[in-house]
Amino acid sequence: MSTAHLIVSIVGAAMAGFSAFSVFTHAKWVVEPLAGYGVPRSWWPWLGTAKAAGAAGLIAGLVVPAIGVAAGIGLVLYFTGALITVARAKSYAHLAFPLMYVAPVVASLALAS
Repeated sequence: MSTAHLIVSIVGAAMAGFSAFSVFTHAKWVVEPLAGYGVPRSWWPWLGTAKAAGAAGLIAGLVVPAIGVAAGIGLVLYFTGALITVARAKSYAHLAFPLMYVAPVVASLALAS
């Protein structure tokens, strides 16, 4: 495992974990846009859980690479869905946020080989 892979995996996990924590604690700067995008409130715990599981999986992937790859793929799919949701809501100025969170995950997957 390279140092770069270790660093981007930890950064990606920290960012996904922070994002999950923000959903679980109903941080105003997270839940107001979710409501504005039309994401049902009943989905929020599931979305937070998906991000938390992805973060844990990236960390576990440092020991068991297959878990990290699976978690990375899951997070890429999650944030792709976030991009689609933001675009459908025509909140184009917010498209940078899902991209910012998925970037270290993509880098982790690229460096996993």
